Amino acid sequence: MIKKVKCKLTLDQPATYQLIVPGALDDKWSAWDGVLAVIVESDSDDLPITTMTGVFDQAALHGLLRRLYSMGLPLISVVYIGCD
Repeated sequence: MIKKVKCKLTLDQPATYQLIVPGALDDKWSAWDGVLAVIVESDSDDLPITTMTGVFDQAALHGLLRRLYSMGLPLISVVYIGCD
């Protein structure tokens, strides 16, 4: 039997999130805070979209969201993946 480990999501506990934005962000984003994996793909209309996955506490996640907002990038999705 597999025992599921439950974690409590808090403001200061790191968790894994996946963010998707339109456009092709370059590789320098993968160096952002040293925790971000960046993949550029195409959507169903053959337009570029960027998927970013990383482990963040809430402050770092909000910092990333503010940076994307300041660049004028709308969010396609932000998904909580789980705690580490």
